[in-house]
Amino acid sequence: MTEATRRPPGTPCWVSLMVHGLDATQDFYAALFDWEFSPGPAQLGPYVRAMLDGKEVAGIGRLPADRHLPVAWTPYLASDDADATAEAIRSCGGTVGVGPLDAADAGRLVIASDPAGAVFGVWQAAAHLGTAVHGTHGTPVWNELLTMETSSVGKFYHSVFGYDTEPADSPGPDLLTLRLDGRPVASVRGMGQALPRGRGPHWMTYFEVEDTDSAAHRVVELGGHVIKAPGLGPGGREATVCDPEGAVFTIVRSDAR
Repeated sequence: MTEATRRPPGTPCWVSLMVHGLDATQDFYAALFDWEFSPGPAQLGPYVRAMLDGKEVAGIGRLPADRHLPVAWTPYLASDDADATAEAIRSCGGTVGVGPLDAADAGRLVIASDPAGAVFGVWQAAAHLGTAVHGTHGTPVWNELLTMETSSVGKFYHSVFGYDTEPADSPGPDLLTLRLDGRPVASVRGMGQALPRGRGPHWMTYFEVEDTDSAAHRVVELGGHVIKAPGLGPGGREATVCDPEGAVFTIVRSDAR
C-alpha cells in the first residue's frame, strides 16, 4: 500500500461518480470494496468521499433530480492551474462543461470532454490532493480511454497535458500509452465500430481487487451486473462490471501495470 502526494500535471489523481441514489450506491461500494464514507465539500451538493483506513479513495455525489446525465465513473487529471487547463481544452477542440470552480478549500475543478465526447475532470489540488492510497483492494489502479480511434484524440491529450504518446509495439490493437516523464499513467484504446453503442467514447476506471472472480460474483449478489466475465487482460485477471445504477468499471487483480 502506498500513499499519494501531490501529482505532476496530467497524472490521474481522483475518480468520482454522480448517481441518483446516493445511499444505495454507498451501500453497494461499501460491501464490494470495504469503503467507509465521510462528507465532502458542501459546494458540490450531496457528496461523500469514500475512505479506506481513514484515507480518501474516491468521491460519490448525488445528481439533481432534474438532471438525466449518464451515470459513469469520471477520472480527474491533475493540474497546477485549472483555469489555464480549461482554456487549453477549449483551444484544442474540447468542451468545458463545468467550472473552473472552487470546492471549498479542497481545490479547484473543471469537468470537460475531449473532441470525441469523452468526459473527464481536471483537479487543481489545495487541501485535497486526491486519492490518498493505492495498491490495495478497492483502490483505483488504472484509467483507459475507450474511443473510436487514437490518433486525433491522442494529439488532444498531448497538447493539453503534455503526455508522450507511445503506440502499441505490435500491429493489431489501436492502442496508445500515455506517459509523463517516461512513466505510464493511462492508455487510449481505439475500438472503431466495436465501441459500445449508447455509451460513445468514455473513460474506464480500473479498481484493484484481491480476487477478480469472487469480486465479480459479489457485484451480482449486490444487484450489479457482469458485462465481461473474468479473464486475463493486460494488467492481470480482470472483469468489466456495472453497479446497480449502471456505472461501468473494471475490477482487476493487478500484476503490476
